[in-house]
Amino acid sequence: MATVELRIPPQPVHVRTARLVGVAAARRTRLPDDLVDELRLAVGEACSRAVALHSQQGLDGPVVVRISDDEDRLVVEVIDLGPPPGSIDGPVHELLRDSPGDPNVALAFLAGLVEDVEVTSQEGGTSVRLTWPLLARVR
Repeated sequence: MATVELRIPPQPVHVRTARLVGVAAARRTRLPDDLVDELRLAVGEACSRAVALHSQQGLDGPVVVRISDDEDRLVVEVIDLGPPPGSIDGPVHELLRDSPGDPNVALAFLAGLVEDVEVTSQEGGTSVRLTWPLLARVR
């Protein structure tokens, strides 16, 4: 299993770096092109959401992006340091159904874009975990 961890300053200009690293990891794992495009968009949305939350809350700490893979999946996790946008433990679909006025539209977009989205919140931040299945790799 390979893992890459980025710690990006909470500024919009650094979201592009996270997208580029995510795409490079996806290509290395031979993720199909249509899913690479999905990943590029999803990583951008998740990171933009985290950067915006840091900006709104006046947080200077980095947004953490972890990208890992194993034999059957590619996982991107974006972790912010902000307070949770309401009670978001549990499936993201429940959050969106129960909080239609929630300002985190990016979570709704991600839920519609990526099949496997997990949002968890705890003291000290929120994690948005996105997972894509990998085809059997040729060695």
